[in-house]
Amino acid sequence: MIEIENVSYKYPDSESYALRDISLRIEKGEAVTLLGPNGCGKSTLLKLINALIFPGSGTYRFGGEEITHKKMQNPVFAGKLHQMVGFVFQQSDSQLFCPDVYDEIAFGPRQMGLPEEEVGRRVNDCIELLSIGSLIHRSPYHLSGGEKRKVAIACVLSMNPEVLVLDEPMNGLDPRMCRWLTGFLKSLNQAGRTVVLTTHNLDLVEELSDRSVLFDENHAIAADLPTGSLQGDIELLKRVNLVDECWRGRN
Repeated sequence: MIEIENVSYKYPDSESYALRDISLRIEKGEAVTLLGPNGCGKSTLLKLINALIFPGSGTYRFGGEEITHKKMQNPVFAGKLHQMVGFVFQQSDSQLFCPDVYDEIAFGPRQMGLPEEEVGRRVNDCIELLSIGSLIHRSPYHLSGGEKRKVAIACVLSMNPEVLVLDEPMNGLDPRMCRWLTGFLKSLNQAGRTVVLTTHNLDLVEELSDRSVLFDENHAIAADLPTGSLQGDIELLKRVNLVDECWRGRN
């Protein structure tokens, strides 16, 4: 489904690489976690998968179709891709802008040109799925961090994407909310959705995915392994500065 081949990328205002010669393939229905120290390129790769940025060199294909800046200038092509790939930002405030939660969740389906009856059905399905019925008439700006995260996920799911991409979805959440979100993402993956996410929470990685891709500080892929194998390689995790000498791994 997702094919990234020899991709390198520099941000326009930087002389350093944010991604360096990245090759990665993600199949339909996989759950993949991207790991690595801060600033190693994980979030940049998620932006590339969602076609918010484009390779400086190399190629990115989704479903066999190369994704380029020129193709994304076509609103029909761009709309189809963004319907198929849903992106939940690290900071929920970055994607919440409507006056109330109902309109927030309805925004995507309305942009797809769906009839209002279908829009309402999708909104209500997402509200029920995430148990956020009490929030529908509230302003997103006045919600707690966990509530905002649920609404942001509902906004993405209302588009019925094939791939769910999440940037540090556990960031800022309390332990109870982390447990809920972990179970929710597992259920989505078990239902056939492809899930790609970044996280620093090593205690939850094995529950979230069967496969982990580890980035190093050179913005390259250091390892692509079954999650259990990666979790057990303490020396590798230390070498990329993801853990320190005090980290003992799984008990």
